[in-house]
Amino acid sequence: MSNLSTETQNSETQTNTEAAPSYTKLAMRNMVRKRGTSLKHFFLTTIALLAFFIGISYLTR
Repeated sequence: MSNLSTETQNSETQTNTEAAPSYTKLAMRNMVRKRGTSLKHFFLTTIALLAFFIGISYLTR
């Protein structure tokens, strides 16, 4: 039990003394952790954007 409270105090001390990680740093860490999901979303976004731009160019031709 005291080990848990010591870890909590250490993490609180570390959090108070260090600056909060930037949004970009957290996003990159999350992408590395969830590699497959991030790649799938990236490719789906790329395909959707290409389809959108091709569709708009076709309609405004």
